[in-house]
Amino acid sequence: MSVLSAATGPDGSSLLQGVRRIRKPFHTAGKARLTSAADDNIYEEDSVKRSILSSPLVEFSTVYSATNNFSDKLGEGGFGPVYKGILPDGQEIAIKRLSKSSSQGSEEFKNEVMVLSKLQHRNLVRLFGCCIHGEEKMMLYEYMPNKSLDSFIFNESKRLVLGWKLRYKIIQGIGRGLLYLHQDSRLKIIHRDLKASNILLDDDFNPKISDFGMARIFGEHQLQDLTRRIVGTYGYISPEYAMEGKYSEKSDVFSFGVLILEIVSGRRNSSFIDEEWSMNLLGYAWTLWKEGSVSELIDPLMGTTYTYDEVCRCIQVGLLCVQELPAERPTMSLVLRMLSGDVTIPSPKQAAFFAGRVPHLPVDDNYSGSANQLTYTDLQGR
Repeated sequence: MSVLSAATGPDGSSLLQGVRRIRKPFHTAGKARLTSAADDNIYEEDSVKRSILSSPLVEFSTVYSATNNFSDKLGEGGFGPVYKGILPDGQEIAIKRLSKSSSQGSEEFKNEVMVLSKLQHRNLVRLFGCCIHGEEKMMLYEYMPNKSLDSFIFNESKRLVLGWKLRYKIIQGIGRGLLYLHQDSRLKIIHRDLKASNILLDDDFNPKISDFGMARIFGEHQLQDLTRRIVGTYGYISPEYAMEGKYSEKSDVFSFGVLILEIVSGRRNSSFIDEEWSMNLLGYAWTLWKEGSVSELIDPLMGTTYTYDEVCRCIQVGLLCVQELPAERPTMSLVLRMLSGDVTIPSPKQAAFFAGRVPHLPVDDNYSGSANQLTYTDLQGR
């Protein structure tokens, strides 16, 4: 049931006039009804008030009941645990609950709400609302029954389901979502943490980009920005971002190129090491391309029902996306045209991070949450 809240501000005026709150009667044996008076603490900062108010505000009692006291855990990421729930109207949802020990926190929470409240696209995860009750901070999203892309593509038994037709569909869907962020939405958004575990899959394997806690809003004509705090994930971070703190839409393009090569090969860039040549997946793919042996990169578990030229085109586009220099990477609008075969595709140059080893992180192929290890590096001037 949706009602209008009567919460008022310090001057007696209504803070929530016209804002939708989702409530449900909350009854448990031997326990008093939990109220949501603490929910109004979200209005302490004017900078996020408008974005918070543009999303439905969900009562803690509703979340508690929907998740059956947070009993159905789907996974856990950098933000905290993720639970499945069912709203009073029968809508299935996923709830991200900020962990007190999380390396992420209130800033990422506010950032994600601000960004997602302004975006809507079939290849972006949908935010249903948020809940703040005392120190509790939660976000409610549409439930994705097939969880995340990494739970399929890096699992030998599960990726048998992903034939080339589905993989190509996923690649194109991610590309369309990224194009919307960079060019077609009301805001120009740089995601900064695009990776397999942040791609969610619905029951038809339509991909949805998720986890916007690290995203940044650019001005209409802004080309890049600089930060001293590097956020992202090993294997997906572009060289100029990792080494100089510079990020732009071409940083997301680099991450997308890594995703293409991972989807085609079924191998994780951050844990793939060619022992003979000390190369990661990008260097291995470039070497095979240069030698004309690109068929060795194709995942044998994908089966034989695919168009070889189409797969090779995707590999070629992936290699163009992971070029060392941002200027040599295509924009997402050109990437989508290349993937569709509408334009001539130039030959890629040597991929970034060609030599040397990518730091090896422990990974869990059974993990099914929406995020994995993040790196935080402060670049301090001397």
